[in-house]
Amino acid sequence: MKVAVLGAAGGIGQALALLLKNQLPAGSELSLYDIAPVTPGVAADLSHIPTQVTVKGFAGEDPSPALKGADVVLISAGVARKPGMDRSDLFNVNAGIVRNLIEKVAQNCPKALIGIITNPVNTTVAIAAEVLKKAGVYDKKRLFGITTLDIIRANTFVAELKGKDPQKTNVPVIGGHSGVTILPLLSQVDGVSFTDDEVVALTKRIQNAGTEVVEAKAGGGSATLSMGQAAARFGLSLIRALNGEKNVIECTYTEGDGEYARFFAQPILLGKNGVEEYLSVGKLSDFEKQSLNGMLDVLKKDIILGEEFINK
Repeated sequence: MKVAVLGAAGGIGQALALLLKNQLPAGSELSLYDIAPVTPGVAADLSHIPTQVTVKGFAGEDPSPALKGADVVLISAGVARKPGMDRSDLFNVNAGIVRNLIEKVAQNCPKALIGIITNPVNTTVAIAAEVLKKAGVYDKKRLFGITTLDIIRANTFVAELKGKDPQKTNVPVIGGHSGVTILPLLSQVDGVSFTDDEVVALTKRIQNAGTEVVEAKAGGGSATLSMGQAAARFGLSLIRALNGEKNVIECTYTEGDGEYARFFAQPILLGKNGVEEYLSVGKLSDFEKQSLNGMLDVLKKDIILGEEFINK
């Protein structure tokens, strides 16, 4: 497998590349690209780690050399959030970055599975879809917004609260990837029950966890290490599915049947062509139904913003 990481010299990109170097199947190739001239050095650094994964680094304006023949493309390029910013404040810079990179993906590896990390994900995935559509290569089953960070946070926070093993805790998270659009389905966590107050507090904490990190870093960045872990988990799930493994299920933000919004995070069965099956969000509690209905206007506006950025 060839995995390309775009934005590989950034905080998320370096963490992600380190995890992939250690966890990709033997014989895989890790292709790192960033506009920053340090990228070949990041690749050289990683190449000294003794695993059977080759690493190449590319820098400059054009990511094409890094993309040729890629099976999976993970995009973390862009600016990070700072204190006082919400994800929508990132839009003006990151929208153009994602558009330019996806144009190159369309030219060089149109059949690749694409995972978008760059925020605001609710909007950047819509941008990517419109660019791919214009290039005549859009396949909705091959484009994903990586919302896995919401899931690993939810797993961690629930396990901490209830004294469970976080690696055996599984909280589905649906909707989108910012603020009220992040909806953890706490009613579906096996073997655990919550009071109404716990549900409200936990939901709010999961929705605001990114801000928790931004503020704790005091202007020094946003969630890079946990996001690297989340992106690696999702990227490795794509690889496992491409390699024919059955029953690979992840919650991810993708274009489904449009029941709630054009793009929506829900459980997906992954296969060799990306999405094999869109799985039901299951039975929701009254609180979850209310939260879902309350988020849809925000989510739809985020999506329209991305569509209009390309089509106006």
